[in-house]
Amino acid sequence: MQNISVEELKMRMDAGEKINLIDVREPHEYAEFNIGGTLIPLGRIQTMQIDEIEDLKDEEVIVHCRSGQRSMMACMFLDTLGFKDTKNLAGGMLAWQEMTASQK
Repeated sequence: MQNISVEELKMRMDAGEKINLIDVREPHEYAEFNIGGTLIPLGRIQTMQIDEIEDLKDEEVIVHCRSGQRSMMACMFLDTLGFKDTKNLAGGMLAWQEMTASQK
């Protein structure tokens, strides 16, 4: 697992890069605000209910949550399941919203 900054992720998204983005927050958090990631709450990853991302084991997978803590746990768990290139979004959605607010 490595960390990726919100600035780098936004730059790559703005460039139209194909990104495997996983949101490990709860559905109500996702409904309030999201950046288009696939919603797989941390609890599902911990119980290995990851059929929809099983084919991404050899690809880069960027994981995010609200602050970066749950996504860090998810990355470590995915690493043990054989994912080779997980990245944790440092600061999570709090840092994302802070960055986008300061760009306005």
